[in-house]
This record gives sequence, structure tokens and C-alpha cells, in this order.
Amino acid sequence: MCINCGCNGEPNHHHRHDPPTRTVRVEEDLLAKNNRLASANRQQFSTHDLFVLNLVSSPGSGKTSLLERTLTDLQNCLRFAVLEGDQQTSNDAERIAATGVPVWQINTGSGCHLDAHMVGHGVDHFELAATDILMIENVGNLVCPASFDLGEDHKVAVLSVTEGEDKPLKYPQMFQAADLMLINKIDLLPYLRFDLEQCKAFARQINPRIEIIELSCHSGAGMTAWYDWLTSGVAGKRAKKE
Repeated sequence: MCINCGCNGEPNHHHRHDPPTRTVRVEEDLLAKNNRLASANRQQFSTHDLFVLNLVSSPGSGKTSLLERTLTDLQNCLRFAVLEGDQQTSNDAERIAATGVPVWQINTGSGCHLDAHMVGHGVDHFELAATDILMIENVGNLVCPASFDLGEDHKVAVLSVTEGEDKPLKYPQMFQAADLMLINKIDLLPYLRFDLEQCKAFARQINPRIEIIELSCHSGAGMTAWYDWLTSGVAGKRAKKE
């Protein structure tokens, strides 16, 4: 049976049956090219002692709201720049710009993720030598961004308590790739059937080394732990250079 259309290969069923190996080869070539560009990005970021985070999540997890509060609270002690990835609109970039932090919008059109090439050109719009942290807000998607290295120091998976505690099991590749999981909107826990401890257990089942911070960018709960993690990351990046 044809894996593409379900036909049984009848002689009068006219269409091309491309070998599966061709698709695999194209994907391998695409990722290999992306990884080379990501390596170049990482070298550039290292030159400027830049701490780089790739924020990934489902749509509606609260990434942009989390960024807004983080930038507002910390911009007097840390220097930020933000790359905003979306398929369409500049709505999120406009929200970030209102905080006074440099931001550049990347629209991917039909694309479902940012890649290293987009990021490499995007950071041309920033003064990297005058930046401590580059925040990359990826397109809302827990599938494709997991495979694409952007040159970041860490992938940070943002999961909202409104999404369900089994997300790490449903999207294991993303949570395997992430070094930190932020469980956002914990101020809503009294109103939801969300098992916080089960969610954390699922995440650690997929990735035993993952760090977890519970927070709410609305109420401010847990934000200090997130800020301490950021500050420690910047210090650690600088220490590696010394």
C-alpha cells in the first residue's frame, strides 16, 4: 500500500511514489545546514558574552506577557534584546517595544518555527556588545522548534496550567531539548483541574535533568526564582570567558 495516498499500487493509479529515503535525506540536509548556521550564531554570541534563550511553547502559554514583565522588572539591571517570531502580524513586537527594549520582528509566513538563518540576520539589528541577554520568542508550536538549534544557550519551555499536565508526554522531543520548564499562570490553579505535581513528574520522566520554575507573570508569584536563574545565567556566561 502507498504510504502517501493509501492506494494498493494498481497499474492504472497514476502518480509518483517517491522513495521515503528521499524525504529523510532532504530533512537531514536541512538540519545539517541549520546546525552549521547555528554554530556560527553561537560563536558570535560567545564573542559578545551574550546569554541567549530560545522561548518555546504552545500558542497562548503567556510567553509575551512573561517577557513584558521580565523586561520591565529587570531592564535597569540587565540589558535585553528580543527577537519576536510569529507567522503573521507585529502585535507581540509592538508590546515588547513599549517596554523600551530593542526588538526585531521575524514573520515566518507559512513556516512554523524560527531557524538559525533567520536569527543570524535578525541580530544584525541589535548592538550585541551592549546586550546581556537575547530573548528569542519562537513561533507558538511544540513540534518543529524542538529540532532547530538557533545558537541559543538554552531552550526554555513555557507551559501554562490551562494546557493540561500531560503536555510533556505528548511532545517529548521539546521537553527533552529544554533545559528549563516554566509552569506559567499558577494564579489560576484554584480554578482548574491541573495536577501540578503530576506535570512536573511527567517532565522529569521525559527529561530527568530539566529544571522547573512555577510562576505567574500576572500575580508575580515565582518571578524572583526566574530572575535569579537569568542573573545566574548571565554571570555564568561571563565566567566561561575569564
